[in-house]
Amino acid sequence: MPIDSLVVALSTAATAHADPVAQLALALALILVTAKVGGEIATRLGQPAVLGELVVGVIIGNLVLVGYAGLDYLKTDRLVDIFARLGVIVLLFEVGLGSTIREMLSVGRAAFLVACVGVVAPFALGWAVGAWLLPTAGGYAHAFLGATLSATSVGITARVLKDLGMDRSAEARVILGAAVIDDVLGLVILAAITALIAAANSGAPLSYGALAFTIGKAVLFLVGALLVGARLSPRLFSVASRLRTRGVLLAISLAFCFLLSWLADAMGLATIVGAFAAGVILEDAHFSGFTERGERTIHELIAPIASFVTPIFFVVIGMRADIRALARPDVFALALALTVAAVVGKQACSLGLVGTKANRLIVGIGMVPRGEVGLIFAGIGLGLTVHGHPVIDQAIFSAVVVMVMVTTVLTPPALAWAFARAARPSAPERAGR
Repeated sequence: MPIDSLVVALSTAATAHADPVAQLALALALILVTAKVGGEIATRLGQPAVLGELVVGVIIGNLVLVGYAGLDYLKTDRLVDIFARLGVIVLLFEVGLGSTIREMLSVGRAAFLVACVGVVAPFALGWAVGAWLLPTAGGYAHAFLGATLSATSVGITARVLKDLGMDRSAEARVILGAAVIDDVLGLVILAAITALIAAANSGAPLSYGALAFTIGKAVLFLVGALLVGARLSPRLFSVASRLRTRGVLLAISLAFCFLLSWLADAMGLATIVGAFAAGVILEDAHFSGFTERGERTIHELIAPIASFVTPIFFVVIGMRADIRALARPDVFALALALTVAAVVGKQACSLGLVGTKANRLIVGIGMVPRGEVGLIFAGIGLGLTVHGHPVIDQAIFSAVVVMVMVTTVLTPPALAWAFARAARPSAPERAGR
């Protein structure tokens, strides 16, 4: 049977099958295989695997351009969407596990200022681009564009720094330190905007008081979760370590993550805020009772689960990007303007470099990639509505996806060039030889 006939037969069976579990199984099989193929190709080309997963999703979601629409149902399938959302929660939990409360409190003044400028400047530029090119879209859309640009995918930069052997440089310490604060500030902004949009959708009036209350609620949740969780989690895991059933550490850790995700949602915040907080709270010392008897750490246990559910999110996000929209001059101009604003906004981070000899250009470039964090923000925005109208439509979403892809691709070679440039002697130094 020709391969194209086989694909048609499989997709037809998937959409027509009466058993939703079987339909989901086939959809996940397709998504996972294509995600890994895309990730492998991207890795071989020297790019992050997430970029390949995103590109594969874009290809699958736009097969209609070559006359095949058999996989379009994946864009809106409810069960696939649930798995994608679960992937985001696990991803932010894993990101949080890479940081600790101690690290959040110990970052230097330079890293803190870099993070603050790196959030404020892109947010303002994103809002300005939206107000300029999308004057009729409304303030909520402009705010969400600003929030998306304020994000930073430091995981990509961290990998590049390690590959270059510069992961212990002064620039790396500033970038990685700033990333922790950047994540927190970005999540607070996301929580505030999401809650305001939800309030507007229910008919509640917009006020500065409501905005301040929402921001305060987000900060209170994060601080409260970190302080209370830091006290309770060691006791919780100490008791759990007495259980001899296999998989206790993983089960309790995921339950903790899901509980905080639910609490965040109950407070009107995004679930990823709770997932991130759960990851930050859990430190290696909490699991000593498990690791001392030879069990693997939570980082090792969560990695296979993340490698399963996280690619689903990126492929689905790529599917929902309509590249036909880029043929419209206004959408192409928006994608270009957002990309420029994304780069310029993070270059402004250098203004926060005080009391350190770190290279300003390197730090600015290191904060540029939006990667998975930008996609998470955009994906949440795509699902928000105000009185039945989407805050971010398919055209805006597609422009954001292009911005994310471009900033992700540009960062590795740009960072290598910046380090090489910094290593070259200056003109006065050459003249003095």
